[in-house]
Amino acid sequence: MSDMETRPAGLQRGTPEDGAPPDGVEVLAARKVPLGGPRAMTVRRTLPQRSRTLIGAWCFADHYGPDDVAESGGMDVAPHPHIGLQTVSWLFSGVIEHRDSLGSHAFVRPGELNLMTGGYGISHSEVSTPDTTVLHGVQLWVALPEKHRDADRDFQHHVPAPTALDGGEVRVFLGSLAGDTSPVSTFTPLLGAEVTLAPRGTVTLDVDTAFEHGVLVDSGDVRVDGTAVRPAALGYVEPGRGTLTLTNEATGPARLVLLGGPPFQEEIVMWWNFVGRTHEDVVRAREDWQIASERFGRVEGYDGERLPAPALPNATLALRRNPSPHPQEQR
Repeated sequence: MSDMETRPAGLQRGTPEDGAPPDGVEVLAARKVPLGGPRAMTVRRTLPQRSRTLIGAWCFADHYGPDDVAESGGMDVAPHPHIGLQTVSWLFSGVIEHRDSLGSHAFVRPGELNLMTGGYGISHSEVSTPDTTVLHGVQLWVALPEKHRDADRDFQHHVPAPTALDGGEVRVFLGSLAGDTSPVSTFTPLLGAEVTLAPRGTVTLDVDTAFEHGVLVDSGDVRVDGTAVRPAALGYVEPGRGTLTLTNEATGPARLVLLGGPPFQEEIVMWWNFVGRTHEDVVRAREDWQIASERFGRVEGYDGERLPAPALPNATLALRRNPSPHPQEQR
């Protein structure tokens, strides 16, 4: 399983249209990564990468589909462990069956949030259901801050109602946007929302100036504050802006996922499915998983073996943190 390969995705400074801020928007290209061991499906990953590890506390973003399950085989990720993070599952089509060592047995459906907390340790499996014909969605991780990185196992489910906008629609699954607030609890301030833009539609959203934002484009001919962001790419916007203008130049609808949060100031170590603070954190977690420690519990009901941990690299795992923000234009 090559969940955390190190080859960086591309980055380019976007070219905004006249009237957009001169620093534009950073456009982070996706790279293709096999996910799930021997029966791997391919995902497009935009976080983390060498140029940017996090957006707020968002530290991982996989985008997959639309996949014809008859050809791809769908998703079958055997029980595997997590520490130091929350997983956020959001689908556009298909259904995924979730089982975890807390005892949760739930289904991820389009437009419904499943959020799992695996601070000190949790394990889970993810399998697309037999009646799923097309699988399409995103899998996201949130890094837990030092104060809460050993938090207890938890599972939350929420179905956000759509909020109509002039030029589109939004579903807020975490945080607050467009007059709606998600009841789901997180350990740092976060924003997570699906935004649909009408054909040739434009939406201007009021956002928190303390947040940095990421716009992961699923479909459409989208511009973020004037900068083109193609499907599967992610546009990064620094803190300091009180609005985001999202434009769809296509004759069909566009869809994107908007992520945000205040810059995460802590250094982290990411390897496989673990978010720690030191190399030793990861070594201990890997050993605990390999010996089937009670730290991660057991996933009941999955038909198959759990995933073994890959070998650690023959080097100390490096600390990751974001680069300093670009200097703001002097006014």
